[in-house]
Amino acid sequence: MPAGSKTLTLAQIAQHIGADIVGPFAGALDVGDEITVNGLGSLGSAQPGELTHLSGASYRPLLPSTQAGAVILSAEDAVNSPSPCLIVAQPYLAFARASQLFDNSDGFDAGIHPSAVIAPSAEISAAAHIGAHVVIEANVTIEAGAVVQANCTVGNNSVVGAQTNVFPNVVIYPHVTLGQRCTVHSGAVLGADGFGFTPDEKGRFEAIAQIGGLRIGSDVSIGAGTTIDCGAIDATIIGDGVKIDNLVQIGHNCKIGDHTLICGAVGLAGSTEIGRHCVFAGGSGVAGKNPITICDQVVVSVKTTVSQSIAKPGIYSGSILASEHSSWLRNAVKFNALGQLFKRVKRLEDGIKDE
Repeated sequence: MPAGSKTLTLAQIAQHIGADIVGPFAGALDVGDEITVNGLGSLGSAQPGELTHLSGASYRPLLPSTQAGAVILSAEDAVNSPSPCLIVAQPYLAFARASQLFDNSDGFDAGIHPSAVIAPSAEISAAAHIGAHVVIEANVTIEAGAVVQANCTVGNNSVVGAQTNVFPNVVIYPHVTLGQRCTVHSGAVLGADGFGFTPDEKGRFEAIAQIGGLRIGSDVSIGAGTTIDCGAIDATIIGDGVKIDNLVQIGHNCKIGDHTLICGAVGLAGSTEIGRHCVFAGGSGVAGKNPITICDQVVVSVKTTVSQSIAKPGIYSGSILASEHSSWLRNAVKFNALGQLFKRVKRLEDGIKDE
């Protein structure tokens, strides 16, 4: 058993995730209290004493031979399980909730490390943790239970909400508000200047002051290396429950609706507005001639570029799948001829003969 691992009974897990216990143990009324679980495993590799789950049809062939101590699954799959089962309607969601019971993340004691540099006007809760070599500037507020780990910088007039965890080497610029229970992973930069420049009479670029700040809601997760720009005049806004993966760029004045999911390497041009419960798959992006607005419940597929506003919920795709290089080159030439081909077809439909 790994150091620091936890041991729970099946009954405790079932109560936490709202599951019914069934399985190959006829007559054992208190079986949930007798069976213990000390870790997590995948369906194909889990060992006795570990909890696993079946959440997709493609994994069903692995179920009859699993060695797991218990399996989270739906009622229809229980008959094929050699292990005790936790029956739920949504196995993957239930497994996510069960996994939280086995989280071995290090706890942090309240207090300020002696090497931290704290401005006199900063307000640090006695229940917050400030790590080594952290710099906290003027008029910053760090609320109860917040954790600011080593080598972070928090700029003036910023707020780190209660129970928010900021991992090492994060930079929070001035005028950034982080809500409660957020997670900010290492290397993230929050509130940097937006990319705002305009040419002068001689074509040299002059900067447009970026003074709008950044407001991030509660229960937001921000991945490693992600950058979110402050607004030019009004604030950039990230709603409650938004989940942002690694290496994402969110431009100035963007507005992201509650519970939207943004996967790795997504890029959003400034002033993009995205609704609630949207999903942007890896490598997708938003940019156009005018600011783009995307309604609620939109899914943008991997590598898709959105260049116009979307007003209807649904799944949108625009990426070109990989093909053999010589074939791709031939097709690329044809793409450039589509405009002329369309004109010829239109003329034929209209009964106009080519000269």
